[in-house]
Amino acid sequence: MANSTDNFDRRANHLLRSIRLCGGCVPLHRLQFQFSDSVIQTLLDRELVQVQNTGCGFLLEIAEDF
Repeated sequence: MANSTDNFDRRANHLLRSIRLCGGCVPLHRLQFQFSDSVIQTLLDRELVQVQNTGCGFLLEIAEDF
């Protein structure tokens, strides 16, 4: 039986795949209903993604060095 850490990592990997399928960046407001803030924050802490302020909103994009 999978524990909560495995499920959390699975959701984080799913988020990364979703961003890649959207061309490497996606508006942050679209993700907040599909993924928890803690999953998004974990990817930010691991420096796998970064947030870009476009002036009209925020984009979550895959980090350049990832």
